[in-house]
Amino acid sequence: MESYWVEHLGDDLAQGDLLPNCLIPQFHPDFGSTSGQEERVQVAQADLIVVTQSCDLINNKPPFVALCPIDTLSSFEIANPRFLQKGAWEEVRKGRREGLHMLCAPSAPGDNRKALVVDFRQIISLPFNYLASHSQQLGVRYRLKSPFLEHYSQAFARFFMRVGLPSAIPPFK
Repeated sequence: MESYWVEHLGDDLAQGDLLPNCLIPQFHPDFGSTSGQEERVQVAQADLIVVTQSCDLINNKPPFVALCPIDTLSSFEIANPRFLQKGAWEEVRKGRREGLHMLCAPSAPGDNRKALVVDFRQIISLPFNYLASHSQQLGVRYRLKSPFLEHYSQAFARFFMRVGLPSAIPPFK
């Protein structure tokens, strides 16, 4: 099976860049509820994948970059035990689970249990300069290649372009 990924070196960012071990803020449930008091925010690490369009990253160098969490199936199952059910990952693989997208693992593209899952339901915005510096420190990292990048981008767009209607045309009988 062909890999979805190409190795990349440098501090330039593009849609589909896999950035492991990014620092992300973790807000406590009562964050902002006490006015006038100093707030403390915990910082965690997460593996993320860039969703901001490459053309925006190259041309405008926006102050913030949109990213989504990307996990191994086993770590996703720990947080979401319903994905332990038979057939759940097959539904994700086929694109039938809203907000989730599956990508093969860079190191084992033919092993579906080593695949990665992107959660479009969680968008994290981090400073461009932090991510450029972090990507440089990573050394060689992975970037989605065409046509897998376009498929990933289309899945992200499909998730956000959904429209819920208050009523529908009745089914044909």
